[in-house]
Parts: sequence; C-alpha cells; structure tokens
Amino acid sequence: MAATREITRLLNNAADGTAEEKQRLAELVYGQLRQLAGRLMASERPGHTLQATAIATDAYLTLIQRRDVHWCDRYHFFAAAARAMRRLLVDHSRVKNAQKRGAGWERCGSVDDLMPAIPMRAPEEILALDQALSRLEQRDSRQSQIVELRYFGGLTEEEAADILGTSVRTIKREWSVARAWLYAELTRGPVNHDRLQSH
Repeated sequence: MAATREITRLLNNAADGTAEEKQRLAELVYGQLRQLAGRLMASERPGHTLQATAIATDAYLTLIQRRDVHWCDRYHFFAAAARAMRRLLVDHSRVKNAQKRGAGWERCGSVDDLMPAIPMRAPEEILALDQALSRLEQRDSRQSQIVELRYFGGLTEEEAADILGTSVRTIKREWSVARAWLYAELTRGPVNHDRLQSH
C-alpha cells in the first residue's frame, strides 16, 4: 500500500520532480511497463521493427511528461500506458501499410486464436483491429477497455479487474463476449485498404 501511494505521488510530480524522484519512479514502474510491452510484442510477427523496449520507453516518457492528467493511482497509469502502446503500434502500422499495401495478410482461423495471442502478420491487421476496437468502444466502452488492457496492455484478467474496479468473473465474461464480437467484425469480409489508409 505504501509503495502504491508512493507511485501515485511520484507520477503526479513527474513533470517537475527532482532527478532522484524521477529515478525512483522509473525503478517502480518502468520494469513492469517493459514486461507489458514484452507480452504485447511476443504476439507480433517475426522481424517486427518495433521493439518492446522502445515501446515501453516511448509510452513511459510520453505519460510522465503530461501535466494535464492527475493520476488517481498506478492502475490509472497502466491503463493509460496500454492505450499509449496501442497508439504506437497503430501509428507504426499505418506507415508500414502505406509502404506494403497489405501484401500477405492472413486472417485468424478461430475465435480462440483471435486474442490474446493473435499474431499480427501484417500492418493492416493491427489497423483493422484498431478500427474494430473503436467501433466496440461506441457499442460497449467497458468491453473496449478490457480488450485494450488485456491485449495491448498485456494485463491478466486479475489486473484488468483491479484497474476497472470489477470482479474477475465479470472480466472473463466481458472478455469472451468482446473477443467473439471482434472476431465477427474482423472476418466478415475483405478489408478496404483505402478506408484503412484514410482512417
């Protein structure tokens, strides 16, 4: 509990903190952020040009420099980190998609394969998932948050339950429903690459 309070205090003072406070904050949260990025990148295609360390570092530096956010607790921070990592992957994929125009995309074969270990074989898979997740957010914001935390944040069901303030049973149920809905969205027809480009 003391460590949790310390993390929250350091996060809220990060932009103006001393060098010692910034070092302490890095010791407390960067390692876990690096682990989350590592879990996320483990599902990526071989040879991905983004590395877990780069994703973790970029997300960390972006978040601790924000002055417009009051961090409620470390869970709030890691939820924001999951979203930041999602944005990094999507932005990177947009660049790659513009270069490749979708060569070699393979769709997932089953709902169970969709997440959390869906291999992102090509940039437009990430873009398609991002678009589907945005549609899910309009339909059910909590399910969208769960997918973001579980897939992009690499969090366990227990960790996601802590962040969202709900039960593990609810997370399991909503995760299953969201996964099936996303599978249906991602397999219902060919992807319009021009639409992906303009998104």
